[in-house]
Amino acid sequence: QVQLVESGGGLVQAGGSLRLSCAASGIIFSAYTMGWYRQAPGKQRELVATIASGGSTNYADSVKGRFTISRDNAKNTVYLQMNILKPEDTSVYYCNAKLTSVGYWGQGTQVTVSS
Repeated sequence: QVQLVESGGGLVQAGGSLRLSCAASGIIFSAYTMGWYRQAPGKQRELVATIASGGSTNYADSVKGRFTISRDNAKNTVYLQMNILKPEDTSVYYCNAKLTSVGYWGQGTQVTVSS
């Protein structure tokens, strides 16, 4: 059974930082592209960042220079370090694991940035 469990969300003031974690089980973690997506109320889910099995990364323009995605294959965990947070970063953040056409989602963790 595949499980992706996010943690680390919460309430933070604008300009602050949070680190999200996603612990995976039931998959060969090192083979998967891992990603973070977010969805605000009334909006579509959008890509935040991805990290491939080989370590290459991709970021949405809105978070470049502020967010950093990383992975620890020994711990089956992917991280999202979020700095200089803005109110518009407020969303539910979801972890994603993808290998070719197969994908899995976590349950999401709420991030709220107050102005």
